[in-house]
Amino acid sequence: MKMRGVTLPGNLSVQFHEYDVPQPSFGQVLIRVKAITLCGSDKMLYTGKARFPRKENLINGHEVAGVIAGEGEGLRLFRKGDRVIVYHHSGCGVCYSCRKGYVNLCRGTSQATYGWQRDGGLAEYMIAEEKDLIKLPDSMSYLDGTPLTCSFGAVYEAMKKVGVSGDHSVAVTGLGPVGLSCLMLAKAMGAKPVIGIDHNAYRRELALRMGWADAVFTPEEALEGVRSLTGNQGVERAFDASGDESARSQAIDLTRECGKCTFLGEGGKAVFEPTRTLIHAQKTIQGSWASPVWQLEDLMERLERWDLHPEKLVTHTFRLDQAAEMFALMNSDQCGKVAVVFDEE
Repeated sequence: MKMRGVTLPGNLSVQFHEYDVPQPSFGQVLIRVKAITLCGSDKMLYTGKARFPRKENLINGHEVAGVIAGEGEGLRLFRKGDRVIVYHHSGCGVCYSCRKGYVNLCRGTSQATYGWQRDGGLAEYMIAEEKDLIKLPDSMSYLDGTPLTCSFGAVYEAMKKVGVSGDHSVAVTGLGPVGLSCLMLAKAMGAKPVIGIDHNAYRRELALRMGWADAVFTPEEALEGVRSLTGNQGVERAFDASGDESARSQAIDLTRECGKCTFLGEGGKAVFEPTRTLIHAQKTIQGSWASPVWQLEDLMERLERWDLHPEKLVTHTFRLDQAAEMFALMNSDQCGKVAVVFDEE
């Protein structure tokens, strides 16, 4: 049996190949892919600007939801027919980080991220380890599940670290899919006002239209705008989802005294004056990257409770054979989340 899959050689091109449908080994399942969303790191592969080690000629894509179509031996929890999402970091299971439950920080020699060091989900089928699976409730669509595996889950991890609630105002610099996820989750957690900041007019308008932000500003308007909404104090919680040096500096400046600022966007630099910014203002700056798998199970439960659907982040869907068009749109930044959708049950 044959299937088609997509590889990204890194020169703004998309390549299609035909493969044999793989067979699961011990502790593995064969997943029939139902939906896959793209992440900013997929854009790195597409443009050739990847900042992480990659194995060449792999099927790419790592934000995957689907149904188990085949079982390897030794399965303990999941069975054929189960609806699942695939946690994208596949850890060794025995290093210090894995034993703590932070598989995303695994440094074991067998660590392999789907779509980067092992075949991913831009294909009709993929192999996944049972330990990397999370059950997808019937109340959630496959497109609800895909962002949780990486970007949406990463935002939840960051917000749990700093604590976001009705006690807080929130500002987000950079309104790509990660930034939009920040707005959506901050709203769900009770923050008010929730403020988005970006040069991109499409994404500012999207944030307002979907009700994820109470106000949006360009970076030039942000300082005055945020202060006017917070009694000239700044926000208790700020998140940079851009990775841009100036946006990071602005996120710090928008944070009030004793507040907390989190960097989520990757790449770039951060330049600030520690005495004024951190020591005298007693602010906290931290980084956050990915969510541990156990926390994704917590998030899945919260989303059901809140009746919150991450699929609303998806502004454009495509067939697998339209992958080149999909990546070109993603690279234009005139979109929210983009996805390949196979036949929905």
